[in-house]
Amino acid sequence: MKSRTVAEPYKIKMVETIKTTTPDYRSWAIREAGYNTFLLRSEDVYIDLLTDSGTSAMSDNQWAGMMLGDESYAGARNFYNLERAVREIYGFQHVIPTHQGRAAEHITSQLRIEPGQFVPMNMYFTTTREHAERAGGTFVDCIVDEAHDAASEFPFKGNVDLAKLRRIVDEHGADSIAYLSIAPSVNMAGGQPMSMANLREVSEWARAHQVAIIFDATRAVENAYFIQRREAGYADKTVRDILREMMSYGEGCTMSSKKDNLVNIGGFLATNNEQFATAAKEMVVIFEGLHTYGGMAGRDMEAVARGIYEMVDDAYIASRVQQVEYLGGRLRDAGVPVVLPIGGHAVFLDARRFLPDIPDDQFQAQSLAAHLYVDSGVRGMERGMVSAGRDPVTGDHHRPKLSLVRLTIPRRAYTNLHMDVVAESCIALHRERDKIRGLRMVHEPRSLRFFQARFELLD
Repeated sequence: MKSRTVAEPYKIKMVETIKTTTPDYRSWAIREAGYNTFLLRSEDVYIDLLTDSGTSAMSDNQWAGMMLGDESYAGARNFYNLERAVREIYGFQHVIPTHQGRAAEHITSQLRIEPGQFVPMNMYFTTTREHAERAGGTFVDCIVDEAHDAASEFPFKGNVDLAKLRRIVDEHGADSIAYLSIAPSVNMAGGQPMSMANLREVSEWARAHQVAIIFDATRAVENAYFIQRREAGYADKTVRDILREMMSYGEGCTMSSKKDNLVNIGGFLATNNEQFATAAKEMVVIFEGLHTYGGMAGRDMEAVARGIYEMVDDAYIASRVQQVEYLGGRLRDAGVPVVLPIGGHAVFLDARRFLPDIPDDQFQAQSLAAHLYVDSGVRGMERGMVSAGRDPVTGDHHRPKLSLVRLTIPRRAYTNLHMDVVAESCIALHRERDKIRGLRMVHEPRSLRFFQARFELLD
């Protein structure tokens, strides 16, 4: 017997009109945008799955908090509300606000990396890697091999492979490691979680070698939900308690509040290391603003503080992840190649299997994202060779094992009818995939090229 349908644990009190367009118009728009979905005007997008960063719908409680913004330059009460929320939910005592997550990454990289050191990560993320390399560090992928296999259904593909960490120490010594940059869950692997058992093992290894763990906690709540669902001993624990245990295995975290924290702007750096916190406060004053606002308005800090409490509501996070699983399930059942298991924040189309006749040098994932927009007005984004960039030493393309199109679901923003539109478009494109052509790059920025690169459609 089918279980009863469980609806979203919220109701809608405001709507935003979205524009519908024709295929001919969208063909013109994507050509003008250089076949880069980042360069489309948002008003020309029907269903926007480019990112879940800053695209969440805030609650009535958050909007009410925005009216209580204390815009004092120093010591605003909203900072202390934010500090209290981070201490209670994440467990870190020192909190440094930043305008968004990459500012926290910049500060961390500049303070903790010496030129020539290694920064192991459980798969790279674009801005994290960029900041590490700008500080003179070398990225090392330490994720388990299953993460590079889109078809593998291993439940914790975000796990760290300790053998890969040991190899760095054996060859270069523990002092060669600046810190471990660990992301629960892993965006570039398809939104895949780590297990708590793996986190404990990594924490024990790090303590033994006196290496700090700095979490990228951007989507850690989704990871906590997967632990609750998949890992023995956690089914009866709350997501709030699981998240707190996860964070206890690290020295600190960088945070883009635009994801888990359910806001449109903001971030922070948090740590239990007082010396690191003092240095970070000095640097945030230089690059962001005073250490009690760090580039954020008081009203935005209040929205983050309230969002932190809302994000660990079990009913909310279950609804959020289950919507992603709904879309992924429709595509999987129709034979569309996607990354498995379905991740926490997005469904990832496997572009190499979707378009096996288009080689990497013709940017099959970039082309698939562009054609999806033309078909239905749905905007996704490339997560393949364009996103991976170039080797800073050789200048060659990085060639990741995964070439993906990310369909990222904003929190509390769309209904499952919108997901049906997305699914039907992907299914239709897959049936006519022989008509899709590759691209050539005609403009390439030096850094983070996926944001502004431009392409032409091959004949």
